[in-house]
Amino acid sequence: MVVKVYGPAYASPKRVLLCLVEKEIEFETVPVDLIAGENLNPDFLKLQPFGSLPVIQDGDYTLFESRAIIRYYAEKYKSQGTDLLGKTLEDQGLVNQWLEVEAHNYHPPLNNLVLHIMFSPHFVTRNEQVIKENEEKLAKVLDIYEDRLSKSKYLAGDFFSLADLSHIPFTNYLVGPVGKGYMIKERKHVSAWWDDISSRPSWLKVLEICK
Repeated sequence: MVVKVYGPAYASPKRVLLCLVEKEIEFETVPVDLIAGENLNPDFLKLQPFGSLPVIQDGDYTLFESRAIIRYYAEKYKSQGTDLLGKTLEDQGLVNQWLEVEAHNYHPPLNNLVLHIMFSPHFVTRNEQVIKENEEKLAKVLDIYEDRLSKSKYLAGDFFSLADLSHIPFTNYLVGPVGKGYMIKERKHVSAWWDDISSRPSWLKVLEICK
């Protein structure tokens, strides 16, 4: 069965598409316009009762929450395509650790920047104080990343994993339409890491698909 991915225009669904490309899994996309409120249509809410993106349908199986989805496919197809989990339990522990860091430390301030800079006034009213505070929060997280990446090529070690992959779509917003790429570039090891992961053929393919 071809995996059906809803909402490819946005960053969280792109996280899923990126994983599917790395794992060489066939998929198709279904557009969902958040600004038009299509995510609140009754048919969509049957798939995702919270009305957020992404959702996948894989035959009779439906799953939402992007990090849950990428973990699912990385495990289900572990021996196919890129191994995104690591070879040992210790590797996998570090992958999951940095996935949690991305979800709980990196993503929240970055998501606030995205909302207030890219999606105002559709979802929030732009607030310069919120932007300033969240840039400061993200800077502190990136300082920790700079230290980590001075010791290993990727977040979980010397192999590209879900931990790195999960950062790509929203960081692409940061260096692009959010207009704060200097936060990456002014940190030597973070910048080298970003140049590496953002130039992967899988990400370039996702960008091409979602143009």
